Amino acid sequence: MTWISRSVTAVGLLLLSHACYSAQEHSTLQSFGATSSLSATNPGTSLPADIVIETIVATLLVCLGLITGASNFRPIQWRVWAGKIEREGEAGFLNGNGVSDNDYVGNPFRILESRPGFVDIRKERRDFAEWIKDGEKNNLSALVSIICTRYSHVKVSPWYSQLADA
Repeated sequence: MTWISRSVTAVGLLLLSHACYSAQEHSTLQSFGATSSLSATNPGTSLPADIVIETIVATLLVCLGLITGASNFRPIQWRVWAGKIEREGEAGFLNGNGVSDNDYVGNPFRILESRPGFVDIRKERRDFAEWIKDGEKNNLSALVSIICTRYSHVKVSPWYSQLADA
């Protein structure tokens, strides 16, 4: 929230608390006047117009301050929001201070795409074989450890040693 919206909200809350205090004082004075008075007049049960107007204005000020200080809404359609995340990444969610908003969660489909049912093991084996054939055999142990940690639930066979020998 900016300082303008915070100050509008604070003024609204101050006015609202004053209106509540005025209503309580009015109620107390009316009840005291009714018990001590010998007159048979019916005390007014409604609040004076100035207290009602102050309450309405204070409520509107609080609402205005909260609305102006709210962050931007995300699109209603999930695919629009997810598309923005995939296209722009974290840079699309930077606020004025250069800090990413709370709305940025990365790729929202990352969990679904990395599930074992959606992983194409044959494609990954082909990619790995091409990587080995490209001459980067010194990084073999690092890649195998990455694969083993990523797929710790999958039993890894020594197929990589056969590819390294080829």
